[in-house]
Amino acid sequence: MHKFWAFLLLSAVISLPLNAQKPKNHTSAEIYHELQKLNFLGTALYVAAHPDDENTRLISYLENEVHARTIYLSLTRGDGGQNLIGPELRELLGVLRTQELLAARSVDGGEQRFTRANDFGYSKHPDETHRIWNKEMVLGDVVKTIRQLKPDVIINRFDHRSPGSTHGHHTSSAMLGVEAFDLASDSNAYSEQLNAMDTWQPKRLFFNTSWWFYGSRENFEKADKSNLLQLDVGVFYPELGVSNNEIASLASSQHLCQGFGRISTRGSQDEYVELIKGSLPEDKTNLFEGIDTSWSRIEGGAAIGEILYNVENNFDFKNPATHLPELVKAYNLLESVKDDHWKVLKSPHLKEIILGCAGLYLEASAENASTYPGATEKVNIEALNRAGQNITLESISITGTETKLDLGENLDKNQKQNHELQLKVSLDKAHTSPYWLKEEGSLGMYTVNDETLIGLPETPEAYTANFKLTIDGTTIDFQKPVIHRYSKPDKGELYEPFVVLPKVTASFEDDVMIFADGKPKQIPVALRAGKDNVSGSVGLNLPEGWKANETTKQFSIEKKGEVKTMLFEVVPPDNESEGFISPILTVEGEQYDKKLVEIDYSHIPKQSVLLPAKAKIVRLNIQKSGEHIGYIVGAGDKIPESLEQIGYQVHTIDVDNIQKGVLDKYDAIVVGIRAYNVVDQLKFKQPILMEYVKNGGNLIVQYNTANRWRSQFENIAPYSLTLSRDRVTDEQAPVEIIAKNHALVNFPNSITEKDFDGWVQERGLYFPNEWSEEFTPILSMNDKGEAQKKGSLLVAPYGEGNYIYTGLSFFRELPAGVSGAYKLFANMLSLGKEKIATENEVKG
Repeated sequence: MHKFWAFLLLSAVISLPLNAQKPKNHTSAEIYHELQKLNFLGTALYVAAHPDDENTRLISYLENEVHARTIYLSLTRGDGGQNLIGPELRELLGVLRTQELLAARSVDGGEQRFTRANDFGYSKHPDETHRIWNKEMVLGDVVKTIRQLKPDVIINRFDHRSPGSTHGHHTSSAMLGVEAFDLASDSNAYSEQLNAMDTWQPKRLFFNTSWWFYGSRENFEKADKSNLLQLDVGVFYPELGVSNNEIASLASSQHLCQGFGRISTRGSQDEYVELIKGSLPEDKTNLFEGIDTSWSRIEGGAAIGEILYNVENNFDFKNPATHLPELVKAYNLLESVKDDHWKVLKSPHLKEIILGCAGLYLEASAENASTYPGATEKVNIEALNRAGQNITLESISITGTETKLDLGENLDKNQKQNHELQLKVSLDKAHTSPYWLKEEGSLGMYTVNDETLIGLPETPEAYTANFKLTIDGTTIDFQKPVIHRYSKPDKGELYEPFVVLPKVTASFEDDVMIFADGKPKQIPVALRAGKDNVSGSVGLNLPEGWKANETTKQFSIEKKGEVKTMLFEVVPPDNESEGFISPILTVEGEQYDKKLVEIDYSHIPKQSVLLPAKAKIVRLNIQKSGEHIGYIVGAGDKIPESLEQIGYQVHTIDVDNIQKGVLDKYDAIVVGIRAYNVVDQLKFKQPILMEYVKNGGNLIVQYNTANRWRSQFENIAPYSLTLSRDRVTDEQAPVEIIAKNHALVNFPNSITEKDFDGWVQERGLYFPNEWSEEFTPILSMNDKGEAQKKGSLLVAPYGEGNYIYTGLSFFRELPAGVSGAYKLFANMLSLGKEKIATENEVKG
């Protein structure tokens, strides 16, 4: 269903972040804009690989200028990326980026769909991508999307003809788009889908090209453009008061975790699409040429169009309510058409326009933000007829329940009606959580057992309120999600999703617990109450060889939302070992095994994610030297917490307060990932950091991206060092230690090739490819079929100290509990201390 463009540019900036669930109030201009979209019966599907791959300029242009229903199909949810704004990685990052995509679509007006493909990280070739994904399954999801949405035109973001030249996911998305274009109309392809849908043949397939794909603007100017369509996407929308590129900039800026926040742009700008399949339009500015996009497209549609075109052409901006009789008449005709596809699509859109013209405000707000199976919750209802038309509120009900209130009351002009409903949550009501995370997936695929959910951007609302209204003699049902509305003194009115959660959840303080020796540790288990007065027992499920001082403990928590911590003493085995620890919770005879993770940023709705309540425990024979580590935070990672696990005291360094001499107290200083990309002040503190090294300090700089400098640096190292886009994406790629006698692989832990077993997602990224002779490369590695890369770990003495630059993905490996990564990082922190150790041995 089309979403209302509910915000002018200024109001979008102000209102969108804190009110992603807020009911929309529509201006006359916005209603008119939606009426234009209602009267266009054409669909475009835009296909790419990740969140932020989409061209928001083109999506917004198709939605708001062409008025076509436009959907972005992102094959993945972006789990494999990095996070500029917080600690969420992997599946939690996928949840965050999903919501950022939905925030972008709420700005540009488009819709969002996904496949079950999992973003497993950077891939160098589509062959690898298809192997790790289940290609046939992902292709089936693309075919299913086409059959469900019935697009007239499909636009690929990437070129299917250039495998190996860019991210394998990118090329794969284009290749699958091309293949699915033909398969969607083949009844022999994925025939099991045809029990619920029909085949469909889109008319045209395009590639959204640009000068970038030609290598330079000069090459593009010289290229043959006879097969290209040229669209000026910089158009101005007087009814909205903004240009298309302003909308697109704001939409793109919702991808904050990827650093896409940017200033808005205005003015003429061309976009190009290359025809891949189908007939070339004579009008090189019209993707839908020759396709009937009028109401005459469907049987019985001409009569509907006659009414709605008349409303559009004679729209009363001062009093849109005057159009209600015509809109209701069109609604009745639409409900009788035989074409279910367009009826299901256009009927809700028309109802939203009726709602807007009538000035109706309908809301169902639960008294609490969450509930649990078996509970009874109060839902506050508000209904207001602001335009004063003759409208009767017949009844209010909650779908999927027996909750209903029969009223038959007239809604008098501007007289608010408030009612209360008692919502009884069934004992078998499913908990609210991202549907694609409910079952364990694989490296390349999510597991989704419910076929009806596949492709949806998010889990449907827990409950929906149905308002049955009679307008101009016609009874119409309007659905509104049950939400939670509340206020905070420092933020004002706020909205959250209303969710169903377990009676109790549990979590460990750390996702990975490292036992650096045989001593026992106190392991805290945090229990969070999902209801008042919850009590039961909790125990630990431990791997073989591990022991706890108590098998179970009793707990009682008085207030919902309260957290109580239970301590268990865990004794590790004598030898190295690793496994998973999980709590065993029993409440009222039922067992619970989930942890609750809440993702709460101002630009997206609050997300409640239920995941298995488990943590990795590792018995590790590890040695270290030094105690106090300074940490300069970059784009965000969990390295400090990981280092504390092996006994270091980690101190966060405020870059603004770095002065000469204040760093000397640290045994080593670690610079967080992408710090030089995101921390402006580092350019002023670089001389002080180099002075620290020169005076005997040990500085470890983790990866930065060469093409996203926040500020320009002469060099981030004391000697010449050139960053590149070199990376090794295969986490199992062989690693050779080429500086076997260097202290970095010998003190205080002996590093061997076996220490690179069990790494996750990748070896590393953005390795330097050129460096001065002062640097010593420690490791050599490469992906299959590529030349050796020696820039993953470089060390250079500088003065009395050492400078280390590493592109190894420690930010992934340490939080994953990879033993060898811990040993290697401990060696980096200990570099230089081997001399002291040797001197002490001599003295001894």
